Amino acid sequence: MPQSEGPGHGSDALPGPGSEVSTLVEGVTPLKRRRDARTLLELFGRITGLEPTLWASIIGYGSYHYRYESGREGDAPAAGFAPRKAATVIYLGDGIGAHADDLAVLGPHTTGVGCLYLKDLAAVDLDMLERIVRTSYSALSSGTWTARAREAGSSE
Repeated sequence: MPQSEGPGHGSDALPGPGSEVSTLVEGVTPLKRRRDARTLLELFGRITGLEPTLWASIIGYGSYHYRYESGREGDAPAAGFAPRKAATVIYLGDGIGAHADDLAVLGPHTTGVGCLYLKDLAAVDLDMLERIVRTSYSALSSGTWTARAREAGSSE
């Protein structure tokens, strides 16, 4: 998938009407999830300095290349989220364990191996969320990633 190399944008610059990302966000239900998606567009744009692109139904920023010992390799968004009906998914390709201390004070959430699930951004500490996403993005965009999310980052 292509790497987004759009210009950086400020908190008031969202994807223009008619863009794939804008179309996806405007169709999100429930309304709370749509509101959260708009907030995350600003937050991720501020962190990455990039314009969002669609990776299937994931709103992604930049890309990273991964190559595992098994020989499997590919590209994925270096930062990304997906507004789903049940919860918004924040993708942390460097693994949930890399963020254990920050997640402990984030607010209400659940996790998967490389996914952070949020039901309401108004209930979480957005500064802490920004820190988590910024740390993950920095780790993933620094070169070829060789650890799977379940193997990466420990809560030492």
